[in-house]
Amino acid sequence: MTPDEAIREIESQTLRPVYLVVGQERHLAERVVRSLREHVQRSGVAGLNDDTMTAGPDSVDSVLAAARTLPMLAPRRFLLVRDLDKWDGEKESGKAASKKAPKEPPLDRLASYAEDPNPSTVLVLWATKLDKRRRLYTAAKKAGYLVTAEPLDRRELPEFIQRQVEVRGARIARNDAQLLVDLSGPDLAVLTDAIERLSLYVGAGGTIDGKAISELVVRIRTDTVWELVSAVGRRDAGRALAVLADVYDPSDRGLKLVSVLAWATRQLVRFDAARKQGLDSGEAAKAAGAPPFKARDLEEQLRQLTAEHLSRWLQVLAAADLDLKGGTRRPPEAVMERMVLDLCLPG
Repeated sequence: MTPDEAIREIESQTLRPVYLVVGQERHLAERVVRSLREHVQRSGVAGLNDDTMTAGPDSVDSVLAAARTLPMLAPRRFLLVRDLDKWDGEKESGKAASKKAPKEPPLDRLASYAEDPNPSTVLVLWATKLDKRRRLYTAAKKAGYLVTAEPLDRRELPEFIQRQVEVRGARIARNDAQLLVDLSGPDLAVLTDAIERLSLYVGAGGTIDGKAISELVVRIRTDTVWELVSAVGRRDAGRALAVLADVYDPSDRGLKLVSVLAWATRQLVRFDAARKQGLDSGEAAKAAGAPPFKARDLEEQLRQLTAEHLSRWLQVLAAADLDLKGGTRRPPEAVMERMVLDLCLPG
């Protein structure tokens, strides 16, 4: 199951005696582990029935002994075993490993435990990567206690942001969610931190838009970006370079400005497509991910531009993004100035 599915199951008060959490997306795995710990502790004294062990320093004998221990003054105890990867492919290891006779590999012994677990223990086995051919992995998948915490595809991130914003009682359009991805990158911990700050900023029932993002995530005012877009649309290279000089931030080499310009361009592309489909200005603005009051500004921008212009702009911005990330030896300022001049070219 996915981390979201696991959390929904946990919140419904359905706790399994064993969970195998596997995946490289640490933020998603931590959400599952945190949710399990919180729900187990609700029914007892905090910290009294909460143990964390580490594969390797702690032996599988110690883990199994702890898992079979009854909780104190509570119906359940929580036991987390970290770094399970260390036992992948290894034989019995750890301080308390038996020296008398060979035993099953640690992961196989955990799989055997999971077949008849202690119902009063919630055992969470956490690994970044695990051989999918292992008995424990196949058994967990078949029995339904496997939670896979893999990195999200970049195309899934806007929807992830929208869900997280909604949980916090706010709203965000997909276009603005995409802007947040472009500015913050795909790291879920960084994105979640930005979502938390933005949700608190707009308040319950509020809307996270480009203005809020420009205030909290990047110090580039969206009205200044639209001024730059307008100057470029008029082929006014002098004014466009002057605006660039005002907003260029050497600390990020201009990367965030490129992201915001790409966001503004995509908004224009969507608005243009919606208008051509017969939608009025207000509905077209909504389809583009912009508030209705921006419709007049978008209309004004499009009077100077064609779909071909906007398509070429996206190509120019993509090339600038690549150059700023190491694709050229030119200084970032020179890359940004060349980008603006290329955007001002006709056709």
